[in-house]
Amino acid sequence: MEKLDYLIVGSGLFGATFAHMATKMGKRCLVIDKRPQLGGNVYCESIEGINVHKYGAHIFHTNNKEVWDFVNSIVEFNRYTNCPVANYKGRLFNLPFNMNTFYQMWGVTTPEEATAKINEQKAEAVAVLNGREPQNLEEQALSLVGKDIFETLIKEYTEKQWGRKCTELPAFIIKRLPVRLIFDNNYFNDKYQGIPVGGYNRLIDGLLEGVECKTGVDFFNSEYRDWRKYADNLVYTGAIDEYFDYRLGKLDWRTVSFKTRIEDTPNYQGNAVVNYTSHDKPYTRVIEHKHFEMFGKEVYDCPKTVISEEYSTEYKDGMEPYYPVNDERNNSLADAYRQLAEKEENVIFGGRLAQYKYYDMAPVIEQVLNFKSLL
Repeated sequence: MEKLDYLIVGSGLFGATFAHMATKMGKRCLVIDKRPQLGGNVYCESIEGINVHKYGAHIFHTNNKEVWDFVNSIVEFNRYTNCPVANYKGRLFNLPFNMNTFYQMWGVTTPEEATAKINEQKAEAVAVLNGREPQNLEEQALSLVGKDIFETLIKEYTEKQWGRKCTELPAFIIKRLPVRLIFDNNYFNDKYQGIPVGGYNRLIDGLLEGVECKTGVDFFNSEYRDWRKYADNLVYTGAIDEYFDYRLGKLDWRTVSFKTRIEDTPNYQGNAVVNYTSHDKPYTRVIEHKHFEMFGKEVYDCPKTVISEEYSTEYKDGMEPYYPVNDERNNSLADAYRQLAEKEENVIFGGRLAQYKYYDMAPVIEQVLNFKSLL
């Protein structure tokens, strides 16, 4: 058998985009994935004619025109705009923090009134600090936006996300909190935003067209573990500590789980994403998947809907790792693993798990496009 140019472990956005670019340049690639399907965490499952984001809501957004043009050359993207709503004990607030939020919170109607209210609350928090730097996330957030916004929209939601009290989380997790003094509910500031028409599987299928792929293959428990027999180069997108057999210790992750169900109504909550910011609901948010791709009359032409409750939990072996834990221990350990990775010959570590960094989708694709000269 002729040797491959690249063995690619993982068919998420990094692996699939790399395989696409390499194949276009005449390289021989094999993509393997331990899951029964391709696409990594952007995989969608069709239920009741709705593309359900099986591993959580994925909204593509970027300011990079090259990236936007690239993904649209694979599949057309729609005009979905992310405008989440926060539910705090039955009270609704628009996100991100903007004039709609401040009107809902305090009844203020002008940017001047909103600024005065925020500054008044910030001053109270700064006075409590009495000249010292914030020592934890709670003190940091209070000094940035004040008590009302913190207690209603940040405190309990963050505690559910991290499984720790805000007083136990480091201040640097929240370096800034964007405050918009305009009536704009668009969560992202990026110029380009949308969802692939027909779902993310169409993007993955387009990227992997003409590429040999094998699913249900665990790199570490297959013949490909001895990859140099099969390929000149390895592209690895799994967890970096697992690659090195945890020789320096295990990195911590946060993970999420989902309870998904069909509702016998065409429109359950009127929005794709509703965050639940108080402890009286155990989930962090509810996703109604049809609103990513169905608009106006289309919502009601589809008689049922699918919702997913999202729960944030501590990672345990056997779960899917989602989010790197941004604290001193893990950042230091990840740096040590990255130094080992740099010494690995003919191995590219790509994506969130292999770099132990939180990435949105567009920067992952941008990384691969910047690899072009190396392919």
